[in-house]
Amino acid sequence: MSSERARSTPHTRDYFYVGGSYTTVSGGSEIAHGQLYVEHLAPIEKTRSIPILFIHGNGMTAANFLNTPDGRPGWADYFLAQGYEVYLVDQPCRGRSPWHQGVDGSKSTMSVYKVESRFTATAKYKLWPQASLHTQWPGAGTKGDPVFDTFYKSIVPSLTSPVEVSQLMKAAGTQLLDRIGPVILVTHSQSGSLGWILGDSRPHLVSAIVALEPAGPPFQQAVFASTPSRAYGIADIPLTFDPPVLSPSDLVRVILERTAFYSNIQQAPPARRLPRLACVPVLVVTSESGYHAMYDHCTVQFLRDAGVDVTHTRLEALGIRGNGHMMFMERNSSEIVGVVERWISKVLPVPNEGS
Repeated sequence: MSSERARSTPHTRDYFYVGGSYTTVSGGSEIAHGQLYVEHLAPIEKTRSIPILFIHGNGMTAANFLNTPDGRPGWADYFLAQGYEVYLVDQPCRGRSPWHQGVDGSKSTMSVYKVESRFTATAKYKLWPQASLHTQWPGAGTKGDPVFDTFYKSIVPSLTSPVEVSQLMKAAGTQLLDRIGPVILVTHSQSGSLGWILGDSRPHLVSAIVALEPAGPPFQQAVFASTPSRAYGIADIPLTFDPPVLSPSDLVRVILERTAFYSNIQQAPPARRLPRLACVPVLVVTSESGYHAMYDHCTVQFLRDAGVDVTHTRLEALGIRGNGHMMFMERNSSEIVGVVERWISKVLPVPNEGS
């Protein structure tokens, strides 16, 4: 394990729940379901007015951003040190947000093979061309390595239906934004779609979105499958398009590129716009060796064609090499979060004192 143990920036901590509803189950008793666990960290010296809201990816929880599996300070601590308040959630039916059998949908858990081959030891498996470039995971990235074991044991079952989790997260997440907004959203992977949904639902309460390798590409799975997905391009449930979209079939599609690993499917011109998301600046961050390196440009193109202001940062273009999909846990994670924070400070500058 790393000798650089997680040293916490002085802060206060509390937690609360938002969202959810009561429902009657067999036997006539009532339970609450769909609620969202929220952890709140506030630095002793707060200098930024807009907090960070982290939403983890599939199989994960808020623990992703607290510290790294090898014991270094996580991204939450970095932002605390920069003077930001931080909120972290466990998605509905995940972790500390309870799941109820017979009420909520089915769940699945990622296998050791899936985690090794896609996230932590991709150079060993070489399932896509860039996988061999992966060098930044701390440790061997395989079962039996203490860092891998720490990470894998943190993985939890997740809802299998992206529509269900999108609906639950929209319901609870908008209530959270109404309570704490405006915020800067930081999403990862599966939660990328949730970020677009929340930004579309509450554009006045989402000041910016940082999407770390967001779910994509539009309309279809990639690399490991080619089945239809994200019926609304970048989301599994409706977004606010202009002209309006009454059903997914209203989004006329065109295939611009097809490879053995992905298809670049976009809206046929003229593309319908996303006027609410167009109000929100977006940063998409792509690693050098993760499987998203092949197709994140497709997601960026969809957003830009819809009128969204997107900055696409490929880490290798900045000289940051060897990262994979779990970049915020890797050896150079502090370098990557610095890139993110500089972009945030650029699009949301701190007002000068006395101005």
